[in-house]
Amino acid sequence: MNRLSAAHLLAGLLFWFAVSAGCGNDPSPGADLVLLNGSVYTLTWGEPSVEGTVAGDAPRDATGWTPDAEAVAVTDGRIVFVGSTAEAQSHIGGTTRVIDVGGAVVVPGLVDSHAHVQELGRKKVQVDLVGVQTEEEAIDRVADHAADAAPGEWIIGWGWDEGAWANRYPTQSQLSERFPDNPVLLRSLHGFAVWANGLALAKAGIDRDTPDPEGGRILRDQSGNPTGVLIDRATSLLTAAIPETTDEQMKEFVLAGLQTLARDGYVAVHQAGADTQVMRAFEELEAENRLPIRVYAMISLRDEALCRRWIERGPSVDGRRLTVRSVKAYYDAALGSRGARLLDDYTDRPGHRGVSGADYGFDRELAAEMMRAGFQIGIHAIGDAGNRETLDFLESVINGSPETRALRHRIEHAQVIHPDDFARFAPAGLIAAMQPPHCVEDKTWAEDRLGPERVKGAYAWRTLRRADVPMTFSADLAGSDHDIFYGLHAAITRRDKELQPPDGWYPEEAMTAEEALRGYTNWSALAAGWEDRTGLLQPGRWADITVMDLDPLALGETDPGRLLDGRILATVVGGTVVFEDLERR
Repeated sequence: MNRLSAAHLLAGLLFWFAVSAGCGNDPSPGADLVLLNGSVYTLTWGEPSVEGTVAGDAPRDATGWTPDAEAVAVTDGRIVFVGSTAEAQSHIGGTTRVIDVGGAVVVPGLVDSHAHVQELGRKKVQVDLVGVQTEEEAIDRVADHAADAAPGEWIIGWGWDEGAWANRYPTQSQLSERFPDNPVLLRSLHGFAVWANGLALAKAGIDRDTPDPEGGRILRDQSGNPTGVLIDRATSLLTAAIPETTDEQMKEFVLAGLQTLARDGYVAVHQAGADTQVMRAFEELEAENRLPIRVYAMISLRDEALCRRWIERGPSVDGRRLTVRSVKAYYDAALGSRGARLLDDYTDRPGHRGVSGADYGFDRELAAEMMRAGFQIGIHAIGDAGNRETLDFLESVINGSPETRALRHRIEHAQVIHPDDFARFAPAGLIAAMQPPHCVEDKTWAEDRLGPERVKGAYAWRTLRRADVPMTFSADLAGSDHDIFYGLHAAITRRDKELQPPDGWYPEEAMTAEEALRGYTNWSALAAGWEDRTGLLQPGRWADITVMDLDPLALGETDPGRLLDGRILATVVGGTVVFEDLERR
């Protein structure tokens, strides 16, 4: 029996002795919820250094990480006690719900800080193309999914990788042959490309005479006819032709996405761009008391009417589970589709540098107005030129309106940064909102786009840490798998799910286990302005808690590959257990 197991056994015996003696049957109400016999990491010790060195008061012994508490008590949605199982007895009364987690690991509630929740819910009714390797495999999946589709019914799919397929984009030919009576539209993994058949192109009115829109491109054959693939902002020419999602359908998509996140251990999500319909779904679910987890909604800057309404209304920070104090914008496109704006030519496409700014629909005036109205802005920037120009814009607004610096504006992805620009983040008070899965998924083609020198500034987490840049982690779901154990593994090892490459891709930029966990907990809380409310297990804070079956700190340090086998056992939001599966311990 190891030291931790022996301690849990002793604590359990003491607890049940106390119960049998009558201490656990106190007629007073006690706390609402008490978690006992856990391996609790509060994260309340000091922050790691920028080199990843743990603070001197971190809970460690000669063997490595060791939990710093065993029990948590909750009253009225807030933590009232963190400590030993024996000490927790005083918080158990006649109405207390007591959960013995049996040695499971308890951490501050997980937060995904960049997500597209409705797309996660929408996946349930779309063709899943994630992981397909060939055009033929994708078409076969569509055929299996749409076997009973009525003639004329739209068939929608999602998930083929626009980065991996960029040198061999499919055409409409086979798709049109297999589905002559149904318009078919297949979104790419990250949404920067769509692939359609001839009927879908016709429904959208796209033909050889359709011009490329600003910031986008219709791929064409040698005769000038559309091939069936549209890139970047041209995608909207096709997606606009899809029958509109009803408000009730959108509400179902949003709720399904949030319920999935709750099941997977997340207590909160930052919605990276909510248009009028998505915001209406969030607000109605909030009014109906049906939001299963907290939502930090970032209004879409592309929805000007919605932005104008919120400028007049002002930020909303005191909702039960809905916070609206941020806006999401796009400055450039994606690296995989070669839409990200680079300072120099793409290594694998001389003469091409991507698209950004006004050419990609970025509204500088509206963005600045939102910032001055008290809204944090999160700006999607991928390429080194895209990031530099985004930094220029943010600095110009902050210099003109210094009070806006305190809003902690964010660069979403901050994916490729020129060496001269890392030092510009911290003085402007900016946060880098990054996605560990992107690194390990893009590694097969990112260096082709950037070359061996420029790629050193890509997914550069350690370099950003050394520049004192606050960071937050996420999956950018539904584009990447939001499984927390995958995210932690990617951050710690820079390896994919097949543990490749064995030593990690540019491993000098990797995070420590503690940094990775903080990236999904208290660092994400900071990014939302919640640092005094959640992110740590500490009396007075929201009772946002995640229970898992393995130790992300100990394993992350000694055997990170085993993280991929982890499971979520329970999720607690504001003291309410929104997911529970402790039988799998």
